[in-house]
Amino acid sequence: MTKPTGATASPAINAAGKAKTSKNAKRIVVFADEFNAPSLDRETWNVCRPDFWVNDELQAYIDDPETIRILPDGTIEGATGGVLELRALYRPDGFVTPTGRTAHFVSGRINSHDKFEITHGRVEARMRLPDLEGVWPAFWMLGNGEWPETGEIDIMEYVGEPDWVGVALHGPGYSGDTPIVNKYFFPAGEDVTSWHVYAVEWTSNSVEFLVDDRLVYRATRTMVEAYGEWRFDTPKHLILNLAIGGVYPAKTNGIKSPLYGLPQSSADHIAEHGTAIQIDWVRVTQADETVK
Repeated sequence: MTKPTGATASPAINAAGKAKTSKNAKRIVVFADEFNAPSLDRETWNVCRPDFWVNDELQAYIDDPETIRILPDGTIEGATGGVLELRALYRPDGFVTPTGRTAHFVSGRINSHDKFEITHGRVEARMRLPDLEGVWPAFWMLGNGEWPETGEIDIMEYVGEPDWVGVALHGPGYSGDTPIVNKYFFPAGEDVTSWHVYAVEWTSNSVEFLVDDRLVYRATRTMVEAYGEWRFDTPKHLILNLAIGGVYPAKTNGIKSPLYGLPQSSADHIAEHGTAIQIDWVRVTQADETVK
């Protein structure tokens, strides 16, 4: 992990939804992982293990270099240094979890719980995603308590339709099929398979979602309080994961069986080639109150 390196220019949002830089807006880097080390920094990240299971997903999360690995500088075109890769692989004989569930896919999930948390600021990651229906990667944040009481910020969710990604807030009274949700459709000629920066600008009164510094959705405190309590003034930790199938893909593609949320063509692709998401870097900045 890169340690804080001082103040940097802060993107503001203009009327056209594009970021601009104000000379008076300064930020301090409070967290950055550029993924340039030979392996995942275990002082920064926890790795999810196979006893964890939610949302009727098809995979088991395992702590293994096959599913969580760092690709060195020069390996991946378009990356600025090393790359974190979370991979999903097929297990034809099934992977039996500690709870007795048999999963035919394994994958990777990491989080910063109890290692790094943030309340308000800019949280962003540069990522590249696969064109594969029914995969469910996400870059998101959770509060440190019972869900949804302590809040969830979905910076980027994707279910395998390469022309769009989703963003959302979850909390008491607006969880699950939350009304605080939006889809961002890429301009013609762009999709998730290219590198994009997914970000939020999070304050005490709003959460703004951005893709490549384009403002794609703004959820205000007033909007949220129409449904329930605002739970975004408390610390949240970071999560990166690659799920396979499950509730959100199934609600989008309508596939219920034999693989919940996953078409057979995608299962065949994973069986033959695997699939992966790639993360160039993760960065968190906050306003420098000492800069006038």
